[in-house]
Amino acid sequence: MKIISVVGARPNFMKIAPFIHAINRYNAINEDRIEHILVHTGQHYDDRMSKTFFESLNIPDADINLGIGSGTHAEQVGNTMIAFEQVLLEEMPDWVVVLGDVNATLACSVTAKKLKIKVCHIEAGLRSMDMDMPEEINRLVTDRLSDLLLTPDKMAVDNLVKEGVQAKNIEFVGNIMIDTLEEHREQASKIKIEDIIRENKINDTEYQDALKKEFAVVTLHRPSNVDNEKVFVALVNFLLNEVTTQMEIAWAVHPRAEKQLKAFGLWNKLISNKRTVLLHPLAYHDMLRLNMGAKLMLTDSGGLQEECTVLGTPCLTMRWNTERPVTLKEHGGLSVLVGNNIDRIRKEFEVVYNTQTQPVFPELWDGKTAERCLNAILRFEM
Repeated sequence: MKIISVVGARPNFMKIAPFIHAINRYNAINEDRIEHILVHTGQHYDDRMSKTFFESLNIPDADINLGIGSGTHAEQVGNTMIAFEQVLLEEMPDWVVVLGDVNATLACSVTAKKLKIKVCHIEAGLRSMDMDMPEEINRLVTDRLSDLLLTPDKMAVDNLVKEGVQAKNIEFVGNIMIDTLEEHREQASKIKIEDIIRENKINDTEYQDALKKEFAVVTLHRPSNVDNEKVFVALVNFLLNEVTTQMEIAWAVHPRAEKQLKAFGLWNKLISNKRTVLLHPLAYHDMLRLNMGAKLMLTDSGGLQEECTVLGTPCLTMRWNTERPVTLKEHGGLSVLVGNNIDRIRKEFEVVYNTQTQPVFPELWDGKTAERCLNAILRFEM
């Protein structure tokens, strides 16, 4: 059997690592070896956003790098389809495995199906019900085309059934990102926070004794939060004027956020705040370590909602909806949707600050999802 797996952006890297390791374990004990080819489309292509993740997660260098780079959604999808078609025509795999909801997921699933190659979608069935999110379009199209849909939770299964997907094409396998977390939890716990600051700080400020007590971790990158000046200014002012009065902040600054902070005249204000530590985008273990030590997470990331759930870190999700409702408080998780409404953020911040939380483990978030993914592919029958 020949499998081509596709990664395009950083969220994919944490998901593909355990799948590759599962294939390696299978090949070590079976004569009918799986030929695996890893394709990196290059959507995240700089060292901090890509290379360091491959190294830290023990992912081999991609066998093929399409070098797509940045661009509009149409440019990324179109260029990926053109380049990936040539790969498929040369390799003609039995399966194409796509992950998550980035542009590469959509582009490569469409290209594979047009060539009558089976498609497996890991992390299928997630829905935000928000068609303004480009990722929602990617999820819907990919799931409609996929032959095998592997879901992280039963709510995702229900979504697919409601959409008319046949039961034989759906398998509930658990959350593959948690495989990566559990594999690297111990290693991350040994990292000193002062080392993370020293190696990743953006400016030359000496952060003596920083993040020694209670601190919040911040990550923001979505256009709804960082592209609107009025919204972004209000969020930054809340962080600096209110959050830092009760705890320090560690902000891993996404390139898009950095660009807008400078454009809106907020950058120097952040740099000069001694209770805020500005960091470059972090390697996986460094972010995991900060999450493990944080009192609170404020983020618009999807994956961090999931990690917070199993780490026991309260998460204020700065979005109006989420494709991962299993992480929400009302479904037993630790995340609360607050959007970018300052009054709502303030209210939930005070609740979190005065509440003790414990880790939550949704069903099959047990570190063994990759094995179930591979077994589902091996036994699949059309």
